[in-house]
This record gives sequence, structure tokens and C-alpha cells, in this order.
Amino acid sequence: MSPSADPRWSEAFSHLPDYLGSHVRVSVSALALGLLISLPLAIVARNRPVLRTALLGLASIVQTVPGLALLALFYPLLLALAALTAAWLGFSFSAFGFLPAVLALALYSMLPVLRNTITGLSGVDPAVLEAAQGVGMTPRQSLTMVELPLALPVMMAGIRTAAVWVIGTATLSTPIGQTSLGNYIFAGLQTQNWVFVLFGCFAAAVLALVVDQLLALIENGLRNRSRARTALGGLGIAALIAATLVPSIARPHARYVVGAKTFTEQYVLSALIAQRLQAAELSATTRAGLGSNVIFDALASGDIDVYVDYSGTLWANQFHHTDIRPRAELLGELKTTLAKQNITLFGELGFENAYALVMPRKRADELGIHSVADLGSRAATMSIAGDYEFFSRPEWAGIQKAYGLTFRAQRQMQPDFMYAAVASGEVDVIAGYTSDGLIAKYDLVALVDDRHAIPPYDAIVLLSPKRRDDEALKAALRPLLGRIDIAEMREANLRASGNDASSSPDAVARWLWEKIGIR
Repeated sequence: MSPSADPRWSEAFSHLPDYLGSHVRVSVSALALGLLISLPLAIVARNRPVLRTALLGLASIVQTVPGLALLALFYPLLLALAALTAAWLGFSFSAFGFLPAVLALALYSMLPVLRNTITGLSGVDPAVLEAAQGVGMTPRQSLTMVELPLALPVMMAGIRTAAVWVIGTATLSTPIGQTSLGNYIFAGLQTQNWVFVLFGCFAAAVLALVVDQLLALIENGLRNRSRARTALGGLGIAALIAATLVPSIARPHARYVVGAKTFTEQYVLSALIAQRLQAAELSATTRAGLGSNVIFDALASGDIDVYVDYSGTLWANQFHHTDIRPRAELLGELKTTLAKQNITLFGELGFENAYALVMPRKRADELGIHSVADLGSRAATMSIAGDYEFFSRPEWAGIQKAYGLTFRAQRQMQPDFMYAAVASGEVDVIAGYTSDGLIAKYDLVALVDDRHAIPPYDAIVLLSPKRRDDEALKAALRPLLGRIDIAEMREANLRASGNDASSSPDAVARWLWEKIGIR
């Protein structure tokens, strides 16, 4: 099938105005902030060796921090700051998405700007500076009329490098709620939609190349004192920004924001909720690919309105309980705890998606392993893989404590890849999910947790504080409660892990509603 005939390409293009516009806005804002900070610092530090060394050292340290980690660190920091300003000054701000992304990316942009500005200013011929002094120029006049114009081409080279770094790193801002071209990549990886992955990578590369070439045109104009080239490059950048702003200005603002975490099931369920809201004539949009703590904090602060979480995740991870309660008791305690934060546990969807240790059925039968306890004597010779969160979660600590398991090796993988890895023998055991359709696809078996180390994981719908009395929202969501069983969710997840047009989260969500809507 040609790209033009594949609906996945049409779907990818349909998201482009939103994703590209958001990506350009956050990148330009971060670069502008980085320049606003870096250029004055570089000018002040150029003749102060101690300050210069300290600034370049700090900027270099920032570059050693992985981009995703730097972006993620800003969210809780700003969230705490927003709470303080609300308590002390009577106003707050959103710590979700745009602001943490801009601040983190601005830090990332500083090193090349600082380095090239200092290098450019230091490289000005001393004889030229003496001549400037000789004609009576003040230090300020010498800086603005002689040093900066001569250093500008070198400075522009640093700005070009910073722009490419920022545009590339901005794709990692999706998990903290900032829409970007990274939405293609994260969604594509989770749902195995390689069209989205390729489209996102290609779009980010093209954007970086276009911006770099426009800045190169400005640099060339400055170097050769060509006002036409400089103006053309500036107009090109202005046109690019304007072109990405128009769709966002024209698009109506969605009333409801539906959140989703970073795995296939969440993409499907968020699409299903958004479709139900739209069917009730309530405008909705989704913010997908969010980390577990980020999405809960975003709900509590009102940055998203509704999402699906799991009782065990909240019990163990969010509220740090180590005891395992019966399902009804645990849900009741959660409802009370959430209500104290003005968060509404609206109801259960009807299925459970728990962590489980999973093996190939054939190998488990050969070794006589049917429960987690059976792994005890063999774990030391085996390897285990989990998602990016699992080995730092309380559930893993609980399993180790209850069963005394020590594996030969632990590996972290993107969730969908784990199943293929265990099926092919690359790892012996994985921490899978009980509602995942890939268990059936690869003929795997979930080992019995006979000591109940893992809490119940009912899928539950949470509403933000500002939506606790929203009857229109509740009416739109009520038909979903208690209607999705484990078999239907497994089939939906399996469909969403395919690689064709019918496997998109929107398409699978429509299929799931057809299954449950007739009952």
C-alpha cells in the first residue's frame, strides 16, 4: 500500500498543525529565553576568568543530564512553587506542559551560546579595540559598535547549534504534558505505529534543518555584511512562526482534557473517553504519554480533567501503602483518601490490569513453574525484564520480600518489546500486565501470585477537583462504568498493537464502544 493510500499517513498529517505548532512555540520560547540569559552573562564574563570558567562549567554539567530527566525534574519543582505562590501570594500558575519544557530547554540552549559568544568576543583583534579607544569610544560604545558586530558571526554559529539541540530535545517534552512532535514518536512506540514514529522523526529533522538553514542565512549575511540575506533569514523564521500559530489560533479551545499514561491501553481508553465526551457534544482533547506521578499531579492541579488509573498504582505508588487489602476495602479506602484531595473516584470500568510475572507457556510447563513461588530456586539463573517504572515501584519490592527472588539480571524495556523479548528467549521472565493481549499472541502465561504480593489493579476513572460536580461529564462517562471486561480489554489491546490502519487508538476505541455499547 502506498503512503497516500494508507490512512495512517492521513491521520499523521491531520495532527501535524497541532503538534508542529506546539513544537515550534515551545522551541522558540526556550531559545529566546536561553539567549536572553546567556548573552548578557557571556558579555559580563568575557573578561572575568573565574566567572567565565564557572558559567561554562555549569552549562556543561547541564548537558550531561539526560534531556528527559531534566524536563521531568522541572515539573515537581514548579508544582511546589505554584503551591507556595498560591498559599503566600494568592495566585498560582500551571506547572504542566509548556512552562517546565521551556525552562528545561532554555538551560539546554545555554552552553553553545555562552561558549561561542565568549569565544567571539575574545577573538576580536586587540588592535581594533585600541583603535576604538583611540577615537574616544567608551567601553559601552566599543562593545556595541565594534566588538559585538565583529563577534556576531561566531555567536550565530552557537545560536544555530542551540536551536538544533532545542528542537531535537523538545520531542522529549511529551511525558510532562507539552504537545510536540514527540507525540508522534511516543504514541507510535507504544502502539507499534511505525508510520507515526517515522513521521515524527522526519518532521523534527526537517524542522531542525529548516531553522538551521534560515539561521545560516542570517549568519552568512552578517559575515558578508549583506542586509538582504540577513533580512531574508529573519523573515523566513518569522514566517515559520506565524504559519504554526495560525492553526492554533483558529482551532477552538477544548473544554475537557483527557489524560493518558505511556502504554497502549491508556491510549485506547483516553480515546474512548474523548469519543464519549464528543458524542455528548462536549469538546475534548487528549494529553497522552504522561508518567504516573505527572498525570496524577496534573489531575490534582486541574491541568487535566479526567483519566483512567489503577487502584494498585495509587495504593502502592501514590499513597505508599505496603499492606495489601481486599479489593472492596482497598477501593473504599482509596475513595476516601482521594476525596480529601477533592479528587473524585467516579467508578470502575470493570476489569483489572495488574502486574504479573510472565513466561512462555511452553518453557513454564517444561520447568514446572506455575506460580511466582515456583521461581524461587531458579531465579538466580534467569533474567527478568520490566517497564521503565517497575523495578523502582513498591510492587517489585513486595514481590522480592514475599518470595525472596534474586534474578541473574534485570533489564528495562519499552513495554511492548518485553513480550517479544521473552517469547524469543532474550529474557526468561517479564513483568507484564494481565490485560495485555500480547500474552495470548505470544502464548505466554501469567504466574500465580499465591502470596498476594501484588495489590488489586482495578481500572478506575478519576475526575479533577474542578470537575467533581460536573454532571454533564459524569453523564457522558457513566455508560462506561462496569462495562469493560478483561477479555474485551485484552482484545482491544491486541488490536491496538497491530500495524495497520484499524489499530489506531481511535479506531480501537470505536470498536470497543461497539462491543460494550450494545449491552
